[in-house]
Amino acid sequence: MIATLVLLVPVAYAIWIFNRLVRDRNQVHVAWSDVDVQLQRRHDLVPRLVEAVRGYAHHEQQLLQRVTRERSDARAARDTDARATVETALGHDLGRLILVSEAYPELKASANFAQLSTELVEVEDAIAHARRFYNGSVRQYNTDLERFPERLVARATGFVPAAFFSAETEARAPVSVNGGTERET
Repeated sequence: MIATLVLLVPVAYAIWIFNRLVRDRNQVHVAWSDVDVQLQRRHDLVPRLVEAVRGYAHHEQQLLQRVTRERSDARAARDTDARATVETALGHDLGRLILVSEAYPELKASANFAQLSTELVEVEDAIAHARRFYNGSVRQYNTDLERFPERLVARATGFVPAAFFSAETEARAPVSVNGGTERET
């Protein structure tokens, strides 16, 4: 009976660890799904925003084309790292698109553009919240994968670390009102 207990306790503990790792991995998937929903909301706004700006800002065609291309690339991206890179660029260019309105008083005064801008700000706030939740879930999951004895169970059962959703180097730089990044002197 003692021999059975000596074998049963480590097996039960390994099963408990395995189940906790499954829960953490599923939480990462759910958190990514939340990010994905918010990114889709932003994607749905892009065509309407581009159309609103296009009527006023004819010489901003490169920016409008880039935003449209980034939206398509983001929808086509299949892994988290690729998607995060494209989404960061899209967010940056959408910010520039909003700044274009400063040069066009008629556009800035447009009720349609004002509504789209407000919706975009709300969506960006929701994306930021979803990213924080996702990164917190990834942190918890990756920490559990690295702890002992969880590491042994994780390696034996094929668990792999998840990627954080992080900003690209360009997105971390201070933003200039001139549309570029400010340089430190």
